[in-house]
Amino acid sequence: MRTIKAGMLGIGNVGTGTYKTLQMNRKHIQDTAGVDIEIVKILNRRPHVDRGIDVDPSVYVQDVDLILNDPEIEVVIELIGGVEPATTYMAQALKNGKHVVTANKAALAENGKMLSKLAEENHVMLRFEASVGGGIPIIKPLTGPLYSNQIEEILGIVNGTTNYILTQMTDNGSDYDAVLKDAQEKGFAEADPSGDVEGHDVANKLAVLMSLVFGMDVPPSKIPTEGITAINKVDISYATQFGCKIKLIAAAKKVGNAVECDVQPTLIPVSHPLATVSNEFNAIFVTGNAVDDLMFYGKDAGPLPTGSAVVGDLIEVASAIEKNCAFDIQPLLRYDSDLEFLGEGSNQYYVRFEVEDRPGILGAISSTLGRYEIGIESMMQSSQSKQAEGLATLVFIFYETGRSVLDQALEELKSKSFVKSVESVIRVQK
Repeated sequence: MRTIKAGMLGIGNVGTGTYKTLQMNRKHIQDTAGVDIEIVKILNRRPHVDRGIDVDPSVYVQDVDLILNDPEIEVVIELIGGVEPATTYMAQALKNGKHVVTANKAALAENGKMLSKLAEENHVMLRFEASVGGGIPIIKPLTGPLYSNQIEEILGIVNGTTNYILTQMTDNGSDYDAVLKDAQEKGFAEADPSGDVEGHDVANKLAVLMSLVFGMDVPPSKIPTEGITAINKVDISYATQFGCKIKLIAAAKKVGNAVECDVQPTLIPVSHPLATVSNEFNAIFVTGNAVDDLMFYGKDAGPLPTGSAVVGDLIEVASAIEKNCAFDIQPLLRYDSDLEFLGEGSNQYYVRFEVEDRPGILGAISSTLGRYEIGIESMMQSSQSKQAEGLATLVFIFYETGRSVLDQALEELKSKSFVKSVESVIRVQK
């Protein structure tokens, strides 16, 4: 049986989970895949830290070139995270004729086109199942069984931190700050959670998915992105009354010869499958023109779930090497689309106002909205909590309209003396 030697860059949570998965399932992998995979070197800049795994100290190196330039290492597993130096390391590995497996959505979102080209030029494989959805298999289905479909829409809950926070706020009435602290204590959130709660992690994953299904090269910075920091119990309560839950959704939809996309909190009807996805669980909802609707569900994070996806890619690469066919396999990422990028596009929206509590206000608001051809689907009014201040809360769900049109209408309404504030604007998924 042939032994495929691999080098691993990084030994944090995902690296530890990858190593554990490979070790505990090594015999099973040998029996089913017909290859033996051995991690012979691990880049570990802090070798004194106890990782909870049994590794021969001689395997650890602190010089990345000892992995990238080792002629015996055929596969480099990149698990450092972040754009740099991870991109540079992966690029060098590919140039050196080494296959690359990574979980790095940020590097792929920013530099996937360059890395994919290098893989093709050097006849090596670049695999990244763990970059989107962690342990949820989504990359292989989209580039395998679903390749015969034209994908029309993708909706995803792809960040465990934000989904945990929103679930606890919805189900238990918890405050945002308290739930965030709880998530950090449980390991669902980083010490600096901004990448998660501001939506940037989700935008990176959506950029990767858009390349896979639409062939588009869209930098995450161009994807309209809003996080969950402004979501509060008031909007969650109104969403419940409208028969919805609020989830942070990555959305991309083909509309004619263009693609609309965004990352933002969204009202999801409780009848939609994504509304049932709670806590640290994630799901990706895919609509194809042949298969119709599919949902991929599971834990997106954690050492073992993510490590499982990394090892799955590693087995695929090792098997291709053993069969001498790795050079024949084309990169999964593609950038061949002539579709137009539209950004947020048109949607339904939930809007909450604070207004003066007197007759004629609703008519004045409706009249202004009418000039922008914005129709009202549903409305709620409450003045009880604001009576002493002479204010009322008006909550609307508007029919589909362009975000730029809605923003213009709201700017005009903000200039009216009877409108004290526009408290919330949240997308609605129907």
